[in-house]
Amino acid sequence: MLRGSKVGLRARHEDDIPILRTELYDDVANASRADGRPWRPITPGAEDPRLVVDDEEQGRVPFSVVELGGGTLIGTATLWGIDNHSRSAHIGLGLLPSSRGKGYGTDVVATLCHYGFVVRGLQRLQIETLSDNAAMLRSAERNGFVREGVLRSSAWVMGEFLDEVLLGLLVQEWKPDLKG
Repeated sequence: MLRGSKVGLRARHEDDIPILRTELYDDVANASRADGRPWRPITPGAEDPRLVVDDEEQGRVPFSVVELGGGTLIGTATLWGIDNHSRSAHIGLGLLPSSRGKGYGTDVVATLCHYGFVVRGLQRLQIETLSDNAAMLRSAERNGFVREGVLRSSAWVMGEFLDEVLLGLLVQEWKPDLKG
């Protein structure tokens, strides 16, 4: 398990899936904001492609996020779009509603940066988030990410186009203790 100051990132367990599915992905509004694809219901008992882990896939590393204190599942984190040639990847995370607003997001981003830069040897990490996602913007910027641009009207979410903010962090800019 990768350890931050408040959270741990560990492999996805089978018993995580029903909780994540119910609390993150069955919420149409939240799932529509978090995923670039349109929301659709998944048949009960079917494998949910958003949550099932393929250990052979090299371009995506999904984690379950747990509280360090008691090991309670609080969300998901992913390093995705991993490009081993250009040594870059994207960061994504989703916290259960009961875990939002407690500083976990900042620690998840910090722990994913450690994984990307130290464990994987990457040069660049990138985050794309909706421009009104103040929590993600704050978590990224507290970890040193720089706003690099706005993708105007690039996300179709629940009947309207929204802007996305593109943030980047280079390994030489990364300060592991910067979580302010």
